[in-house]
Amino acid sequence: VQLQASGGGLVQTGGSLRLSCAASGLTISIHNVGWLRRSPGKVREFVASDRHDGRRFYSDSAKGRFTISRDNAKNIVYLEMNDLKPGDTAEYFCGAGGDSLYNYDYWGQGTLVTVSS
Repeated sequence: VQLQASGGGLVQTGGSLRLSCAASGLTISIHNVGWLRRSPGKVREFVASDRHDGRRFYSDSAKGRFTISRDNAKNIVYLEMNDLKPGDTAEYFCGAGGDSLYNYDYWGQGTLVTVSS
């Protein structure tokens, strides 16, 4: 199983980015998927999760600004991020599999998002 995260970059405050997580060796349609992030000097924190039953969960900081989605045909998970703030600067990780919102069986390598003020 491999999860390949991409789409990170440098963006100004108020800007948008879309992160992608391409899965291979695992069919995402039957698994829970999610995004977590780790800011410099902090522990990894939950951002969003898309459950295999259709429910979606967001952290308070992501709610209203971020949208998690998946394209089952392409086996890709997305995180659309709008109105980005400097506090969103972090390395973002996608995960798949398992039953937890905060921990997954499989992880991608992370993609760096930097929001300048």
